[in-house]
Amino acid sequence: MRDDGNPVPKAQSQGSQSPGLPATAVAAVMLLTVTLSPGGSAAAAPAAGPKPTVITLDIPAPKDSAGGILVADVNDDGAMDYLVTVPGHLAVYGADGRKLWIKRLDIVVGGQSESQGLPGHHGPGAAAGDVDGDGHCEVVFLTKDSVLHVLDGATGRSEARAKPSVPAGAQRWEVAMIADFRRRGDDRDLLLQATNRKGYRTGRYLAAYATAELLKGARPLWTTDRFVSCAHNSARLGDITGDGRDEVLGATILSHDGRVLARAATFRGHMDSVFVADVAPDKAGLEVVLLEEGSNAVQVLGAGGVIWRRDYKRWEPQNAAVGRFAPDSNETFIWCRSRFNTHQKPFVFNAKGKVVFAYEMDGVAPRGWTASGVETIYTIDWTGRRQQLVCAKERHTSGDVCLFEPLTGKFVVRIRDKCDRLMVADVTGDWREEVIVLSGSELHVYRNPAANPRPNVNRLWADRNYRRRKQCYNYYSP
Repeated sequence: MRDDGNPVPKAQSQGSQSPGLPATAVAAVMLLTVTLSPGGSAAAAPAAGPKPTVITLDIPAPKDSAGGILVADVNDDGAMDYLVTVPGHLAVYGADGRKLWIKRLDIVVGGQSESQGLPGHHGPGAAAGDVDGDGHCEVVFLTKDSVLHVLDGATGRSEARAKPSVPAGAQRWEVAMIADFRRRGDDRDLLLQATNRKGYRTGRYLAAYATAELLKGARPLWTTDRFVSCAHNSARLGDITGDGRDEVLGATILSHDGRVLARAATFRGHMDSVFVADVAPDKAGLEVVLLEEGSNAVQVLGAGGVIWRRDYKRWEPQNAAVGRFAPDSNETFIWCRSRFNTHQKPFVFNAKGKVVFAYEMDGVAPRGWTASGVETIYTIDWTGRRQQLVCAKERHTSGDVCLFEPLTGKFVVRIRDKCDRLMVADVTGDWREEVIVLSGSELHVYRNPAANPRPNVNRLWADRNYRRRKQCYNYYSP
């Protein structure tokens, strides 16, 4: 991930209204085109963050960008538990903060994937699910000797291991993702991914397995060495066609049996990140959102091909958040952070590919917020209303966390912390999502203390695509 920091003309509001978006919101954003210093007069002070639940971890604090956070019900009690990885350690803590187990081993986590291989910055390097169909959760991960480990989720006891053959051009298998390619149960298959060992490393190698057969030493369901992955993180998985089986998602979309369903439009450079959302509700299934570095555009790709491809002033989008950001509307928007070392200038596409908002982060960030802007960017269901917010941390520092409205830039909540890792997930049971911060050797879990206005909505974990998004993520594609 590079930031060139070259001087670029100031972003201007497009002044056009997206369907279902109040005109008052457009007017508010037009005011934000004024250049202000951080915490300037146009930036109202956000609310203070709630007090966190604190869990002290018996593992070292992160020293670099290797390792991350995973959430799963590992002990099958209905409550979501926490898995944290740093080099040499995998720690599992219960929803109540009790230490369940810790393993000290050479788990595959790392930093820059282009030089070190996957899973990339902040990638947790583990997955969790009922991979053997016994009704209990297992934890699955790889170690640097290319051994796949399957552990009992509740106790950490080893249940099985295997050492599948590694592609000739790869150093090792680097990521193991839980999948469903055969409709034999949500979590009964695995996808292994690896990068090329020489040159600029991207995850071109894939092997899909039935987990039970892999553990017996059987051959894979299918393999390929031509997958065009995001350059910085692993493939994403999701059932975008609605057939009950996972597709493999990147700049190419592969079917459950490894066939190419779609390819991104020709682009120069590589893809920085990849997201899954219902951008085009008039079309069947879900869509893949891709951010280009080089051609500096956003692509929306469906199983049937490219739906649209647009750029804004040829500025690189670099990181994004995709969600329902307008009040009282189901329209999906794509908020792009922009690529500047300092003084970020976000811009927003609507579902049709039109830029409908652009503003300067300096004009909306609260006083004292870093001029480097935001990073590790999540869409979050925080309020319980239909409108979603964005959650991110201060960039290039172990700093604060914010929740803001991406269409206006308004900071809603500021959580003062020293955030080394950030994750957003539904952990407390009311379907709204919580903010999970790894600060040194502590987990800080922040929940919205306000009453949930829609308490009868299903938990987000009931959606298999949600579960997939929360396992094969990293810094670039939360």
